[in-house]
Order: sequence, then structure tokens, then C-alpha cells
Amino acid sequence: MRFARPATAVALAATLFLAACGTNDPEPAAVAPPASPHTGHSSSGSAPPASPLRQGERFVEVGLKTPYTPAAPNGGTDEYRCFLVDPGLTESAYLTGSQFLPQNAAIVHHAIFYRLSPEQAKSAEKVDAGTAGEGWTCFGDSGVDGQTAWVAHWAPGAGETLMPSGFGFTMPPGSKLVMQVHYNLLGAPDGSPGADASGMQMRISSAAGLKPLETGLVMAPIELPCAPGETGALCDRDAAVADVGTRFGAESAETVKQLNQWCNGGAAPKSGNTQSCDQPIEQGGTVYMAAGHMHLLGRAIKVELNPGTAKAQTLLDVPEYNFDNQALVPLAKPIRIAKGDTVRVTCTHDATLRKQLPQLQKLPARYVVWGEGTSDEMCLGILVMAPE
Repeated sequence: MRFARPATAVALAATLFLAACGTNDPEPAAVAPPASPHTGHSSSGSAPPASPLRQGERFVEVGLKTPYTPAAPNGGTDEYRCFLVDPGLTESAYLTGSQFLPQNAAIVHHAIFYRLSPEQAKSAEKVDAGTAGEGWTCFGDSGVDGQTAWVAHWAPGAGETLMPSGFGFTMPPGSKLVMQVHYNLLGAPDGSPGADASGMQMRISSAAGLKPLETGLVMAPIELPCAPGETGALCDRDAAVADVGTRFGAESAETVKQLNQWCNGGAAPKSGNTQSCDQPIEQGGTVYMAAGHMHLLGRAIKVELNPGTAKAQTLLDVPEYNFDNQALVPLAKPIRIAKGDTVRVTCTHDATLRKQLPQLQKLPARYVVWGEGTSDEMCLGILVMAPE
């Protein structure tokens, strides 16, 4: 499955890209608080044991050998740090499952693993060698030139993720991984983040005849105004966008502009709790798994295929979003997506949660746009599919 790519692309954390022709939903009715209120970065204790290995599979562990102590740059409270890890593959294989182990769960917001070709791995080694300390800063993507493939990820609530039997992400010999870890220092106990030595247990299969998988991302803008009664300099949208650029770099501020261009035709942004984006498909496939990702102000997320038509289907529906339950889950029945179809992602956020959540209560009120920080927001549908 491939989404139509805009003429000017921004380096987003994606293997697939946005297209134009989105919509902004009207202001919704009040949303009741979820049964399990957001807590943010809850530690679930020891990870559950992995499922038994399937035929042809073996476990390979990758991760940080030297603990890393994060430090948020530019006056922010978040750091995205990328680390080059080597599964030591000498023959063609498939990644058929993964279990990320967040060693310092209080500060790990998410992790993404990008597959690198041997040539890209050499480029990553140069970036790593030219950066002080372990790894390198990488807001938004892997920080490596060229398109990299998203092959695994973790967010709170996820345990071991198994790909459907007979499928996996291709791992050529000599390929390596970038492990991107988002550290959220708002959750640091007593203001001291401590060191982290997270890693992942990969499930590698050498079985012949497996079908390759890809990860598709569907995104929508965030245009969430300050809640009634909130005031401050960052309640101005232009000031809020500039602040995102200061904390994460010019490309992050440009992302806000591009999302509005692709999803709203470049019209003046329409603020509101609910935003959506329609994305046409260039190449089809079959979707097997899905997940939604927002931050602490998220209330609901939905991903639909061909909405408003006789062919409409729901790929993902989370009416009561919980930040601490973001596991990638199998669809009840795989759904085929064809060239010319449309996928829509819709997210609802709630600025009043800022006053309820300990991590956000002391932060200044702000107009929230798409941003990499935990105090910013995202609207992201994650689809695991087999391309045609």
C-alpha cells in the first residue's frame, strides 16, 4: 500500500507519505472521560514471557550496551535519540516479531526501529562517529539519508508483537537497524532522568517463502486551541508553531505547514478538537494489523477505508483512547486496499486534560499543533500490510 506523495516532502517518521484532499470535522459534542484515565508512562513491571518460537524462528537481541542519559535540547522536555544496532545477519531473513524492553520505563515515550541497507548503515556509522556520546539526535526520523523502512515499534501498553504466520519484514544480509527512542523528561522522577539501556528481542526467521510486510502511516494535522479560560503567549497559533520549530528544528515547524497543505488544501487552518485527513492510495495491498498513536491529550482515533461510500470499512476504531494502551493489534479479518481507494484518519483531542494530568499541569497553556514532544500532539494511524 502506498499513499500519494506530495511534490514537496518533509522528513517525517514514515515510510509512506501524505496526500491532499483531507477534511476538518465540525466541533464535536463533549466527550466523556475514558474509563481508564490517561496516566502517561505507567510502568507495567516485568515484560510478559515471549510466545513460543514458530518453525524457522530464533531470537536475536539488540540494544544499548552502554547506558545513555538523555538531555532535552533547546529548552524542551523531550529528546529523540537514535542508536545504530546490529543483529549480525549473514543471510537473508525476516523479522517476524519483536518485543521492546524499555529499561527506564519512566522516561521512554516510544521506540521505532528502522531497517538500514548496508550502504545506509555505513552512513549511520559516520553520523554516530561524528556525534558526542552514544547515538545522535533525530527528531522526526532516523537521521540517516535515504528512505528507511519502519519494521518495528513500541509504545506504552505493547508487549510482544507477532506478525501473522507466513509474513515478515525482509532483513537482507548485512542490514542493520536504527533504534530511535523518544525520551520524555516530564516523567523523570525528582527531575532526574537517569540512564537508559533499552533494547529489543527480535524474532528472526530464516524460513523460505515468507511474504514481505511494510508499515504504512496515515496522519492528520492537529489544530487544538487553548481550553476555555486558558490564556498565555502560546495560545497564539503562530507563536505555538514557532515554539515547535525552536524545540525540534525548522523541519518540525514545516511539518505543521505541510500537514495543513496536504489535508486542508492550504486553506486557513480550522481549529477544533477533531481533525481528519483523507489520503489516496497509489499501490494496494492487504492490511493485517493496526494501531493508533496520539499523546496525552488524545481522546479517540479512527482509521477508515473509503468512508461515505458503499465500500466503506473500518480499519481501526478506538473511541476511548488511552496513552498506556497502544499495542499493535491484528484486524479481525484482513482488509484489502486497492489503488484509488481512500484512507481517512480522524483524531479527537481534549485540551482540558492538560489541567488533569500531573505531567502537563505545570506547563504553560498552548495552542497544540503536530509536534514531537509529549506535551505536543500527533494523529497517526499505523498499518502493517502486505503490498501487492
